Amino acid sequence: MEGSGTWQGLILVGIVTWICASSYLKFTHKFRSLLQPWVARQVVGGLPLILRIQKCQNGVLDAFFSGLSCVVSVPFYTAFLPLLFWSGHGRLARQMTLLIAFCDYLGNCIKDVVSAPRPSCPPVRRITATKDEEDNAMEYGLPSSHTLNTVCLSGYLLHYVLSSLEHETVSIQYYGFALACLLVVLIAFGRIYLGMHSVVDIISGLAIGVLILGLWLIVNEKIDDFITSKQNVSSFWTALSFLLLFAYPTPEHPTPSYEYHTAFNGVTLGIVTGVQQTYSQFHHEAAPRIFSPELPMSSYLGRVMVGIPTILLVKFCSKSLAKWTLPTVSNALGIPIRSSMYIPKLKVDKGYASGKKPDEPKNSVGYLQKLCELLSQDSFDIDTGIRFFQYAGLAWSVVDLVPSLFSYANL
Repeated sequence: MEGSGTWQGLILVGIVTWICASSYLKFTHKFRSLLQPWVARQVVGGLPLILRIQKCQNGVLDAFFSGLSCVVSVPFYTAFLPLLFWSGHGRLARQMTLLIAFCDYLGNCIKDVVSAPRPSCPPVRRITATKDEEDNAMEYGLPSSHTLNTVCLSGYLLHYVLSSLEHETVSIQYYGFALACLLVVLIAFGRIYLGMHSVVDIISGLAIGVLILGLWLIVNEKIDDFITSKQNVSSFWTALSFLLLFAYPTPEHPTPSYEYHTAFNGVTLGIVTGVQQTYSQFHHEAAPRIFSPELPMSSYLGRVMVGIPTILLVKFCSKSLAKWTLPTVSNALGIPIRSSMYIPKLKVDKGYASGKKPDEPKNSVGYLQKLCELLSQDSFDIDTGIRFFQYAGLAWSVVDLVPSLFSYANL
């Protein structure tokens, strides 16, 4: 217990040190000035290849690659994970959630550090069939998140399935590996065909994905043991999640990447705290699994019918509660805030929610405003906190509230 607390403290101190050092020494700007020009040249140099690939365009290929991109997108995984938790495969669901969050954080950090452009449109034809793809097109290009996520998640899923088989054969390994590779190749090629990425984006996504997957296969069991061990889990993960909201680079121009990180950061906090509290009741290895006599398909469908409306209601309530409490607490602590989406009345100059003028004396605000000065910000976007809490509440309901309802309803 003492040793666990020591390394937890070292991790948090290390993150705080990194935040302060990178902000003071302007690491993001220095890395960007080194990497961005080279990557931009590679993107421009790859345009002829993209144009040659797009000469094969037709409606069938457009629909196929657009649909495939949706199937491996973060919103799809977000919708799929609750169903995986409720199917009884708790360990797989936990690991997939944390792995997606890690991939999303690291991939988006690299995107915003490098701030490299996507292929120019025109001459490249960019196909954005969904709102999610339109948002993706607003992000920077390197690395390809779809490629990175597919490498990591298909690789881990293959590892999980193979390790769960009682009689593993060489042919099963071969066909499983071939299927995972085929999916990665189709996704990578599709991102180029759709005009969303250049070759350098794809190669970097593959390389980073392989590195993350290799690391995850080494540490995933240790992380899962920690989450289910009840050793300062909730307090440590709460502090970690809060710090990760600040341990994120500032892009050259605003993009949706930080919003995605905030959402998944909240999801991991909700999942970890919920599982830590209810592991012995609902998420242990002996929990009933789908297609077993204890959890037939009819009961599983009942779980879905109860669970989906419940988590949507919790998400709405969490958002409403956060919109009411966070501005009040921020004003009480003297933290200057602004809102770009959720609270229209906070769209004021310098982000002073209380309506104070920017030229008021500094002693009229709380001491916590010094944190803004330390991080070179005039104010904090309250939308970040609202988004974080609404997704934390949604994820907590998936693994705590909803399974409790299942227990009461004998599902």
